[in-house]
Amino acid sequence: MLGGAAAVVVFGVGFAAYGLIGGSSDGGSTVDEKQVASGPPTAAEVRATTQGFLTAWQKGDVAAAAALTDDRTAAKTALTSFAKDAHLTDVQLTPGKRSGAKLPFSVTSTVSYEGKKKPFAYDSELTVVRREHDGKTFVTWQPSVVHPDLKEGDRLVTGEAGDPPIKAVDRDGAELTAKKYPSLGTVLDSLREKYGDKAGGTAGVELRVVRKGSAKAAEKSATTKDDAKATPDKTLLTLSPGTPGTLKTTIDASLQSAAEKETGKRKQASVVLVKPSTGEILAAANSNPTGFNIAFQGSLAPGSTMKVVTSSLLLEKKLAGVDKKHPCPKYVTYGGWKFQNDDKFEIKDGTFRASFARSCNTAFISQAKKLENDSLTKQAQEVFGLGRDNWSIGVPSFDGGIPVQSDAQMGASLIGQGGVRMNPLNMASVAATVKSGTFKQPYLVSPDVDDRTLATAPRKMSGATVGALRDLMHYTAVAGTAVKPMSGLGSDMGAKTGSAEVDGQKKPNGWFTAYRGDLAAGAVVQEGGHGGDSAGPLVRAMFLAE
Repeated sequence: MLGGAAAVVVFGVGFAAYGLIGGSSDGGSTVDEKQVASGPPTAAEVRATTQGFLTAWQKGDVAAAAALTDDRTAAKTALTSFAKDAHLTDVQLTPGKRSGAKLPFSVTSTVSYEGKKKPFAYDSELTVVRREHDGKTFVTWQPSVVHPDLKEGDRLVTGEAGDPPIKAVDRDGAELTAKKYPSLGTVLDSLREKYGDKAGGTAGVELRVVRKGSAKAAEKSATTKDDAKATPDKTLLTLSPGTPGTLKTTIDASLQSAAEKETGKRKQASVVLVKPSTGEILAAANSNPTGFNIAFQGSLAPGSTMKVVTSSLLLEKKLAGVDKKHPCPKYVTYGGWKFQNDDKFEIKDGTFRASFARSCNTAFISQAKKLENDSLTKQAQEVFGLGRDNWSIGVPSFDGGIPVQSDAQMGASLIGQGGVRMNPLNMASVAATVKSGTFKQPYLVSPDVDDRTLATAPRKMSGATVGALRDLMHYTAVAGTAVKPMSGLGSDMGAKTGSAEVDGQKKPNGWFTAYRGDLAAGAVVQEGGHGGDSAGPLVRAMFLAE
């Protein structure tokens, strides 16, 4: 829980007293010098160690608290910063119910800065471990002990915010907030960090999580893209509000609302919608809206949705033709691996159209011996703008990875396995490229705002190749694996399903990429099984919400 006052339960006399007698000069609980304790810490040891640590921290005895951890230097630095940089006073630490070696605890305090004060409360957790060589018990140190949002190198800082607040609005001027659109929470943080000083606002006074490194310095680095850093600073408490500047985005509020609703119905689902004619990102959402942004930054094998890119390669090299005969055997061996189709099906005397629509793996891998190891990598980079590490959408994103591979891994990459990695944004862009006929880098904020240059692809597909891909995707939507999700959505549409096997998962990740009119989508449901059954209905719902 962040912000707001909480009921304070002050440690009892026994707790405080232990803080004076329970520790040793070199940290941890004392043990019999003749016999070194081993095994997990006992309940008594956990209680003694945690009480000693929390008591010292609450009293402001940083050295004593740090001595009761397994990393004195890091703990002392963090606990010193807690008081000095975050300006937190009147700290009260209340232990919760222990679970094994873990102890949750609550923190209540007051943020005091230049005459302004506000209560600040939250929950955290610590874990006790035993040191092997002497058997003593310590709090295992990690930044999240101080605050759950802290990672290595992060700090809590109270002061004038480095970035003025923004009022982000959708394409029609409707305000976008994390409360109404949870999946945009981290996106809005990133937008503030990148565009706060360009949107015309003034900074307020805040308690913030300041991430390791500097976003401003990162933007100037020759090795860093022009987007804000991957994990933006986070405001925890506002002592005095700044004046927000208005930042227009490409988001469509109604589509974003639908995306939030649809991903919220599912587990581990992510979806992105883009406008093929422009590259504008219209919506992006994740089932876990406060977690890692899979929609923009995910790196997952895309399975058979990658066959759209592979097909463009085979068509250009005259290794396939829409209605030409194309082998689809039960098995094919390449690079020492034996590949097969789902349920070991085969298509006798079939065409490439039939193989694409039914997602025949062997039809693609059988052509591997006629390709160079870097053929797919070049096709993805040069035509679809993927894997060049140069997208600048306005917030952190991953623009796909298609490494050069050989032997069996190269064969697997043709069907979206091996080392190929994508996310819903990438796959929405693939469908958009097919629909528009040329790659247009997706973006969330117009490049006019900051004069940045959008990525472009070195070359375009021929009209014949584009027409063939549209034909294949349309046929898949009306007579192939995507029929059910795309039924009744008109004539100007196409789709491709995908399933990607992942080690350790009982069910593969389900993928779906499609376009309908001037709308393209990419979606994944992790452990969803067949893409047509899991990610397909999600995309269908988004198309119907347009």
